Amino acid sequence: MFFKLATVAQRHQFDEIIDVRTPAEFAEDHIPGAINCPVMSDEERVRVGTLYKQVSPFEARKVGAAIAARNIARHLDEQFARHPKSWRPLVYCWRGGQRSGSMAIILAQIGWAAHQLEGGYKAYRHQVLADLATLPQQFRFRVISGPTGSGKSRLLAALAAQGAQVLDLEGLAAHRGSVLGRLPDVMQPSQKRFDSLLDVALQAFDPTRPVFVEAESKKIGFVSLPDALYGRMHDSECLQLEVPLAARVAFLKRDYDFYLSEPERLVTQLGFLRNVHGKAQLEAWAAMARGGDFDALVGELLTGHYDPLYLRSQGKHYTQAVQPLTVPALDDATLQQVASQLAG
Repeated sequence: MFFKLATVAQRHQFDEIIDVRTPAEFAEDHIPGAINCPVMSDEERVRVGTLYKQVSPFEARKVGAAIAARNIARHLDEQFARHPKSWRPLVYCWRGGQRSGSMAIILAQIGWAAHQLEGGYKAYRHQVLADLATLPQQFRFRVISGPTGSGKSRLLAALAAQGAQVLDLEGLAAHRGSVLGRLPDVMQPSQKRFDSLLDVALQAFDPTRPVFVEAESKKIGFVSLPDALYGRMHDSECLQLEVPLAARVAFLKRDYDFYLSEPERLVTQLGFLRNVHGKAQLEAWAAMARGGDFDALVGELLTGHYDPLYLRSQGKHYTQAVQPLTVPALDDATLQQVASQLAG
């Protein structure tokens, strides 16, 4: 063997991490900081896999080797040519097999200190899941709770600006956590990608300082919180924001302005409430949206849907150590003042 093996724990010791899996595999999830230099495209991998099953492993290996050689040559010309002899790359594929081995052996024969990740992405994934099962217990969370429109995410941003440790779950999930929480033209990460991003965020925190986080359901859009984190949050101190209804309505109109400019998008999302509210109610809300009566619409959505939902949920969670926190307005100056008091 011309190259050496490295463990997941040693991955930070290398100058570059190279993921040789297909672009689709890389997009689903990858080791943070890795670059994608596939030895096979998505289509080429399907072709080789079909040969393996329908013809023979030998024929598949012949075709696969030729494809890999061409792609590795292209990466050498376009991606690696300028690297000095001292460059130390770590190469991985799905489980540390032939795809990463073929790349690593060529890089090593050139003279670079190439290593292959032992166990590949599969070993990394196991480590992420192990981290997410244990890391949350190391931290003292301060959970920011409150009904929809109370500025929880904006308060977290203000806390981060004050230098506090903040875990922005909705930012990692690319979703605002409600039926209207899907961000326009933004895809949520896969569950595996969300887990990786969450692992990186948790690894960066100092366990001796509190971590502020927004109260969330088990699922944020299509991704789920790890059981350990979800349980730890519910065992933590909870700060419950109390904000006047008028301030919440004004805030939501600013925060969801893309719905105001595209009422039909809002009407479509409201349709997901059909199992909760009757047809007449949804038609009335749709008429308000199309007619631009957003003050009334947002007020009714809060008092008729979101607030009762929040009260029911609040009765099941965060029943201990709940501290009310009055926030008279949701302008930047007020939120910065509240954040300064909490972070101090």
